[in-house]
Amino acid sequence: MNADPAPAPAAAPDRPARRDRRHALLPPLAAWLLSNLVTWLVAQASVAADGSRISYWSTGSRRRWDSEHYLSIARTGYEMFWCRERHPDFPDVMCGNVAWFPGYPMAVRALTATGLPYEISAVVVTEAALFGVFAVLWRLLGARLTRSTGLTLAIGAVFPGGIYLHAVFPIALGTLALLVSIAGVKRGSWAMAAAGGFVAASCHVVGAAVVGMLLLSALFAWHGDRRPVRFAKAGLSAAVAACGVLWAKWLMWQATGRWDAYETIQAVSYGQGGLRQPFAEMGKAYAFPFRNWYLPEGKLTWLVEQGLAAHRPQFWLNAAFVLLVVTAAAVRLVRDRRLDAAEWAALTLTVAIYMLPFFAGAEMSWYRNHAQMLVGLVLVKNLPRWVQALLLLGCLVQYALLGAMFFTGALV
Repeated sequence: MNADPAPAPAAAPDRPARRDRRHALLPPLAAWLLSNLVTWLVAQASVAADGSRISYWSTGSRRRWDSEHYLSIARTGYEMFWCRERHPDFPDVMCGNVAWFPGYPMAVRALTATGLPYEISAVVVTEAALFGVFAVLWRLLGARLTRSTGLTLAIGAVFPGGIYLHAVFPIALGTLALLVSIAGVKRGSWAMAAAGGFVAASCHVVGAAVVGMLLLSALFAWHGDRRPVRFAKAGLSAAVAACGVLWAKWLMWQATGRWDAYETIQAVSYGQGGLRQPFAEMGKAYAFPFRNWYLPEGKLTWLVEQGLAAHRPQFWLNAAFVLLVVTAAAVRLVRDRRLDAAEWAALTLTVAIYMLPFFAGAEMSWYRNHAQMLVGLVLVKNLPRWVQALLLLGCLVQYALLGAMFFTGALV
């Protein structure tokens, strides 16, 4: 008798499904590898503050002044003290690490339970989060490879300010959390939207923009529910996201005994606090003399020499990106008379992230805060391909220039 061939067809449907799942990861993996390749090439063409070459694969090359504060929070938690108590020659201001949020450091601390050192754990969290950024973005783009979606992923690989997506900073983790929140809004899952919002708000003060987006989501999301339920989901998800800020404040209070620890060190040590006139702050940010303050020693490479004032073209590129996102949304509204929930969420967050640093007076950090505008790529996929191609070229050039500025130590 012939053997019964029936079992073979039964297994066949699983193979395409597994193959589809693997293929779904290939574009985000390619974008992540491309971003690392470009960043490595920029590091190879840069020099450090002492004139030496950069080793991209060392943890030291990815750390700047703020990175040390994030690592200190991961190691020992929060502290705040008068600087002269420990450093007699220091100005009479507050010292400590309570100006930095805990989401990223706590993720680093959790990973060290595997036995990895803090510095390596910090880089692993960053790179894993960046891969997650591309994976979630790919799903929001429809997970279908076309010229438009491919160009959009390529722009993400060299996004303006994206050098901080590889650094020991919370930018990659915060951006991933924002995209997860957008995905939750798109899927109608208030729990996913709230969880992403909580992590985003706990990573960086700019991430708190997600609270406003979630509140507004009652107007553009949750369409399968009646109006009271829509407002309840929007309010609950926004409240959970706001708890990310409250968690940060609680940890600071536990360590210092002060609920206003964050506000105090921002005002006393960094001259920040309250709302600023945003257009005046834009002028200050544009004119900030990085080249004079942080000129590297030794013989400079051509890329470093060109990059020491790269914050100025970065300013214009960031503004152009916001205009392109708003234009893409407007054209889609006119043409299709609608935006989907993810597009409304991305539009709201992009504009808010762009403006928040200028309202807060972040003249030395707006370029890294703006890297979280990567969420706007959800709308960039709707732009004409020639516009996407020009944007990709501008981003690639600027990525190299700002990257050189980062690796020299000119950026904090």
